[in-house]
Amino acid sequence: MGIKQLAQIIHENAPDAIKTGEIKNHFGRKVAIDASMSIYSFLVAVRSDGQQLMNESGETTSHLMGMFYRTLRIVDNGIKPLYVFDGAPPKLKSGELAKRFARKAEATEQHEEAKETGTAEEVEKFSRRTVKVTREHNNDCKKLLTLMGVPYIVAPTEAEAQCAVLARAGKVYAAASEDMDTLCFDSPILLRHLTFSEQRKEPILEIQLDKVLEGLGMERKQFIDLCILLGCDYVDPIPKVGPSSALKLIRDYGTLEAVVEHIKTDPKKRYTIPEDWPYQDARELFVNPDVRPADHPECDFHWNAPDVDGLVKFLVTEKGFSEDRVRSAAARLQKNLKTSQQSRLEGFFKPVQKTEEEVKSLKRKNEEKREEQKKKQKMEKKEKAAAKAKPRGTA
Repeated sequence: MGIKQLAQIIHENAPDAIKTGEIKNHFGRKVAIDASMSIYSFLVAVRSDGQQLMNESGETTSHLMGMFYRTLRIVDNGIKPLYVFDGAPPKLKSGELAKRFARKAEATEQHEEAKETGTAEEVEKFSRRTVKVTREHNNDCKKLLTLMGVPYIVAPTEAEAQCAVLARAGKVYAAASEDMDTLCFDSPILLRHLTFSEQRKEPILEIQLDKVLEGLGMERKQFIDLCILLGCDYVDPIPKVGPSSALKLIRDYGTLEAVVEHIKTDPKKRYTIPEDWPYQDARELFVNPDVRPADHPECDFHWNAPDVDGLVKFLVTEKGFSEDRVRSAAARLQKNLKTSQQSRLEGFFKPVQKTEEEVKSLKRKNEEKREEQKKKQKMEKKEKAAAKAKPRGTA
């Protein structure tokens, strides 16, 4: 699920944090990709006549088709991908997973009903909602990546958290995922839409965390509290708290502890905190996730030449792909993964960390900016109130 409406908040309050560009702009970069999120998107998007692709044996092949050709497109554009798979989910996530399972079960019933009585659009809508990434899908994709010569690792828990570790350590340029909670795990850069098809013509979004924090005028812990308040996978959202309310509450009270205290003592009783709302546990999962350090042996990865015969056996003989297309793609992989990528100029320089004084100065400036905005809003309200209070006919 990620973080509800976080993209909207960043767009409105920290637009400088988002850069849009073409995939070729990332030539020469290594990128850690959230594998499970990508596989899910392949199962949803790679379809024919509203149904998932299957071979003659009735096995689903949409995930393999997506993983093979979207990865090929990434490599063709000079990017070296590393896929990171989810491990076991944190215990706190079990509630959200149970809800997803229930929603999928309900969607399955609605899908069957729509096939009997509904329109083609309804059938397609409910069909997409029943999609689930299985262990078999993951194992198929791991085998495919190995044959392609593309590395993958398995995270202890959340793939996005492990991607963030590798990005912070400089082992990859960025973490790539559609889940905005990747930023909560402290990834310096998040890439979105990297594994989308070329036909969608969606630009690659590059979101820089330091500029997000600067634009919002927040430190990382406040940002995490904001994301929990918006709604994440670990806890239920507070009913009636939308993006504007969440942002205002964190800005006004600073921490979730203070927000909770305010809500409990608010005489207007505008919001009700869910009975079981372990926001502190959720914060701990973002601040100290279960990850392997970047120098761990299992985080040592490299790219190899593709196993052409192995790809043909797996994709053509077992899964029914076109042999000509598979061999042609394998030749492109051999060419692009074998040759060393041209180094980018940015690779010769390490980013300079801001000093403590610079961080404090930046925080002061952001606070002053917010105060100016508040004063301006108050003046506008007064002017509007005064305009309404004027008797009709007066100048």
